[in-house]
Amino acid sequence: MNHVVLYHPEIPQNTGNIMRTCAATNMTLHLIEPLGFSLDIKHVRRSAANYMEHVTYKVYKDFNHFLEENKNGKYFFLTRYGQKSPDQMDYKCEEDVYLIFGSESSGIPKEILKDHLDTCLRLPMTEKVRSLNLSNTVAVLAYEVLRQQGYNDLYSYEPESLKGKDWIIK
Repeated sequence: MNHVVLYHPEIPQNTGNIMRTCAATNMTLHLIEPLGFSLDIKHVRRSAANYMEHVTYKVYKDFNHFLEENKNGKYFFLTRYGQKSPDQMDYKCEEDVYLIFGSESSGIPKEILKDHLDTCLRLPMTEKVRSLNLSNTVAVLAYEVLRQQGYNDLYSYEPESLKGKDWIIK
């Protein structure tokens, strides 16, 4: 199983977009408090585009609480200080995969990252940009994990329950 973990997310629109990505990819979302917003429908619904009901998510009071409840798995930390790119890692393991992202303004604390240097990742980019938007980064990483796993049971075409795979040729 694949998971997205947000450490102290601050912007409801980012979290809403990430909820939509989690709904699209069957990933579980973990939110570590404090949150910079309320999780009520009013704050995240617009960006989650009514997909909130299709997302499995859990809120934790702190990082230690998250670790206590999620002991088994492989943790990958996204940070501008990482020295490996996401494609250098193997996500086809038998364990759960946890993609851990920090807050928009301050990232993941150094105290946490120091214990996980071998799984600290960075998206390659120019020196002109410090980092990408959080929700964009989550999408890039989620799909790299899924690519390596063969996209699991995701549709590679438009499902018949929507317009169907032959819609474009009709």
